[in-house]
Amino acid sequence: MSFIVPLIVILFVVAGLIKKVSVFEVFCEGALKGLKTVLSIAPTLIGLITAVTMLRESGAIDALTVLISPVAEKLGFPGEIVPVALLRPVSGGGSTALLIDIFERLGPDSFAGKIVSVMAGSTETTFYAITVYYSSVGIKKIRHTLFAGLMADLTAVIFSVLTVRLFLT
Repeated sequence: MSFIVPLIVILFVVAGLIKKVSVFEVFCEGALKGLKTVLSIAPTLIGLITAVTMLRESGAIDALTVLISPVAEKLGFPGEIVPVALLRPVSGGGSTALLIDIFERLGPDSFAGKIVSVMAGSTETTFYAITVYYSSVGIKKIRHTLFAGLMADLTAVIFSVLTVRLFLT
């Protein structure tokens, strides 16, 4: 299986040569466009990463968890999933670290472990996706997209709990 990627590259080069395309020149043009895209979204990504780090290090996630957990538990949501639900739209890496922590403390087959597993597969890193995709094409107004994305994340959290409760317990 390790030969598949080199084989694909060779096929592209051969197809380009058959069509009399300057393969290396086209490759360089594409690489330059890719670098320009990276440079155009870099400031936004740096800002997002800084905001995520500040949010986690400041204890804001912990403070929100303390406020939301009692309400969530009364609604039938385990309090342990609240930090993951809060951080997932902002940071995939941060939410994965919290997911692993739940696995280590409660086990992957626990009720909370199953819920965060379903959440990880059904939610999106909304802020990251908006940052990358919109900044790469220069869109500035994200209001409706942000609202729709966060509502989709909330729906995914609710249905993660319901799915696990109905089918996996």
